Amino acid sequence: MRSLLIKVTVIAMVFGMVGIPFAETKIKGETVEYKFQDVTMKGYLAYDGGIQDKRPGALVVHEWWGMNDYARRRARMLAELGYTALAVDMYGDGKQAMHPDDAKKFSSEVSKNFDVSKGRFLAAMDFLKRQGTVDPDRVAAIGYCFGGGVVLNMARQGIDLKGVASFHGSLTAAKAAQPGQVKAKVLVLHGGEDQFIPPEQIEAFKQEMKSAGADFRFISYPGALHSFTSPEADELGKRFGMAIAYHPEADQKSWDELKGFLKTIFKN
Repeated sequence: MRSLLIKVTVIAMVFGMVGIPFAETKIKGETVEYKFQDVTMKGYLAYDGGIQDKRPGALVVHEWWGMNDYARRRARMLAELGYTALAVDMYGDGKQAMHPDDAKKFSSEVSKNFDVSKGRFLAAMDFLKRQGTVDPDRVAAIGYCFGGGVVLNMARQGIDLKGVASFHGSLTAAKAAQPGQVKAKVLVLHGGEDQFIPPEQIEAFKQEMKSAGADFRFISYPGALHSFTSPEADELGKRFGMAIAYHPEADQKSWDELKGFLKTIFKN
């Protein structure tokens, strides 16, 4: 009889019959559309529906693979932290690359025309600011690989963001930052063994930021290759012979750095 009572109590607890509520996710995510010129951009908006007040917004710019599940997952992770996040479509029409050749083509088409890159980014930023859950005066941007380069270049040109964070992103400048031009605080999270970014590029970036008077931090994770935050990197690296790999420790440490960074820039 005692054994039966214990079983019934456990079942009741699981199903909320003794005053314990059901576990219920309040994170909402949806595909959204906005436009730049004649191109329809297909992003992904994520937020916690249980929060009533307006909150900071965060733009998530995808890797060179395009607006895929990885970008959506990071947007949802930011929503779980209490932000409204928009995974940004930089290629248009939600295009995704299945092969590095396509990824290189798509990313190059955007990167070679900074006015287009800037316009698409600003269209996403404007869309995010117009959401009812967002405080339009508190917006940041984070990016991965290609997306890291995008957000750094937006910061270089003085886009009105509280901060930008780049994860294993490109450091080359579309247009070099001028003194006093960088308004956003800058956080760069870099793989110490990243074979796509030579040491001279790192040094040039640091000197550029210093010359511009930017508020920046550069953190390097020993042993981490390019794409160190992506669990899919191991399989992709093997399939295409690329020097990319997931590094769980660097992934966790860099995410913790981001959380602290966002709290700091949004504290007011």
